[in-house]
Amino acid sequence: MQRARFFLLCLISGFLPLAPALCAAKALEIFFIDVEGGQSTLIVDPKGESLLIDTGWPDSNHRDADRIMAAARAANIDHLDYLIVTHYHSDHVGGVEQLASRIQIGTFADHGPNREPTRETSANYATYLEVVGQSHHVSLKPGDTLPFQGMRVEVLTAAGAEITAPLPGAGQPNPLCPTLPSAPADPTENSQSVGVLITYGRFRFIDLGDLTTRGELGLACPRNRIGRVDLYLTTHHGTAHPGTGDSSNARELVDALHPRVAIMNNGAIKGGQPTAWQIVHDSPGLEDFWQLHYAVLSDPEHNVAEQFIANMDMNDDGHPIEVLAEPDATFTVINSRNNFQKTYRK
Repeated sequence: MQRARFFLLCLISGFLPLAPALCAAKALEIFFIDVEGGQSTLIVDPKGESLLIDTGWPDSNHRDADRIMAAARAANIDHLDYLIVTHYHSDHVGGVEQLASRIQIGTFADHGPNREPTRETSANYATYLEVVGQSHHVSLKPGDTLPFQGMRVEVLTAAGAEITAPLPGAGQPNPLCPTLPSAPADPTENSQSVGVLITYGRFRFIDLGDLTTRGELGLACPRNRIGRVDLYLTTHHGTAHPGTGDSSNARELVDALHPRVAIMNNGAIKGGQPTAWQIVHDSPGLEDFWQLHYAVLSDPEHNVAEQFIANMDMNDDGHPIEVLAEPDATFTVINSRNNFQKTYRK
């Protein structure tokens, strides 16, 4: 279904008579699945290889597993080559048991052992290990790459550490932090998040899980180790608690990334905080900002226009946001609720 939609988009946009090879090529597909303020992001490369980042919440009558499976069907895949669990909070790993009963998972990847010894997180980790069982399992570290043929997946952060050397083309001084700013330590699993950069040709997409400010500054200060990206998934569901260890979406990082488009995987009453929203909204060069949900606890001035929001109320409708990306860094974002779509070209 999505492959046919990509071909139609090529035709409508006028690419077909100009570049038949481009339109014949398959797109990189990304599904930002609505798991009501958690995370589950499915990426399928042009060779049909699949990566799922996180599994959403547990229970809820298999709601999140159902939504992930719907995205898998839309992408025409019947297994997952890799599952990355960014960290062991319930909104990221809670759905793993239900999902694993529905679809084959080739390799489980994570940051290693749980670092937050609370009852809930410890129980989540124990359940996750039971699901992994004898399956192929890897603990990731910064600088690792996953063995995909149709896209490049680079690990930027894991287990409280970040890449130490700039990526090719990066390393420029960050004018927002000529000296390294300080940030409080975060003892929770958020700070341990696996963060990845996914590259398809010239297209670059970054997902840092729930990484908090100290880790973000480690990537951005005093030099930008990542460079610019085309698509930014707001960290920690669009959360910012400035001056605390639990803050995310630091301006030093967001401005350095210079995203063309940002997507916020918030819920109706989770994430989408005005401080984080404003930082992303004001980042230089941002063309558009999309949201999985209207942020009910915010205000109209800190929500984007209706056409860019996938779910407008608290009715648990579950509409995803989809992205189709081409190797020249042209990409189209599609709101599945109203079929509004917009194409971004270099």
